[in-house]
Amino acid sequence: MNKNGYNMRSVFSLFSSDLAIDLGTANTLVFAHGKGVVVNEPSIVAINKATGEVVAVGREAKDMLGRTPGNVVAIKPMKDGVIADFKVTEKMLTHFIQKAHNRRVLVHPRIVIGVPSEITPVEKRAVQDSAYRARASEVYLVEQAMAAAIGAGLPIDEPSGNMVVDIGGGTTDIAVISMSGIVYSRSVRVAGNEMDEAVMQYLKRKYNLLVGERTAEQIKMEIGSAYPLEKPLTMEVKGRNLIEGVPRTVTIDDSEIRESLSECVATILNAVRVALERTPPELSADISDRGIVLTGGGALLKNLDKRIREETGLPVSIADDPLASVVLGTGKMLSDFKLLRQVCID
Repeated sequence: MNKNGYNMRSVFSLFSSDLAIDLGTANTLVFAHGKGVVVNEPSIVAINKATGEVVAVGREAKDMLGRTPGNVVAIKPMKDGVIADFKVTEKMLTHFIQKAHNRRVLVHPRIVIGVPSEITPVEKRAVQDSAYRARASEVYLVEQAMAAAIGAGLPIDEPSGNMVVDIGGGTTDIAVISMSGIVYSRSVRVAGNEMDEAVMQYLKRKYNLLVGERTAEQIKMEIGSAYPLEKPLTMEVKGRNLIEGVPRTVTIDDSEIRESLSECVATILNAVRVALERTPPELSADISDRGIVLTGGGALLKNLDKRIREETGLPVSIADDPLASVVLGTGKMLSDFKLLRQVCID
């Protein structure tokens, strides 16, 4: 492309409708060029089974989780960071893209989407197809950990090691990055959702109490932790008693929930340890100075940073806005085409 053409292109991109999307298992965020994050909603779609119509998407649909009548189902179309339900994902994407463009219908945006690092070619295809079906003109895929590192403001283009651990809803992505490239990356399918599941199982085992996923998530967010807290927390949990079949309330404390989450946390720690073992020595030296940066919603688990610090002896910090790191990083690539070319997966 000649210089002139490139200039024309950059003039157009000022008025462009380009979007960056973090298509997450738990939440989907959309970043519009020049506007910032315009959509941040749960990845949930409520559908009327009889007519196939979409009843609600995002936050409204989340409020319906576990509370819908027989003819309406609340579906989470993403599982473990990849598309589990193709049709529903497409409907969800279309909805969010239109919302980002204030319901203008005739837009064909260029879209950059963050995906887990160990995604299979088939899964990649599914993400691209959904985006094209939702009316994208071009689709670029980038690794979530790379996007998270850029979004967290790490100096990824320098020849020095940066380590990022992105704990989302479906996957935990770990990457060591140097010179805008990925030196090591690993994705484990243990993250926020698995933690919610662990809390549900624990309450069932210990108290014969059945709770829904929304309640489990609330418990994790309010009193969950990865390392003993300074002052203990308790919480009243309402659910259904399995034996008597009636609603019950029990009071639980943080140490119980910490016990229930211990396996998930151990899996994540293990993956971090393996990543450190596989890092070339020069970069290891950089990481021991700079430490590890945590991003993603899972970074908000109380004292997780402390626990990783204890186990690895490295400095650990949490990104400024961990939930938006991936989408902010993907968003930066919209205005930096050169960077996008370097990091996008073919």
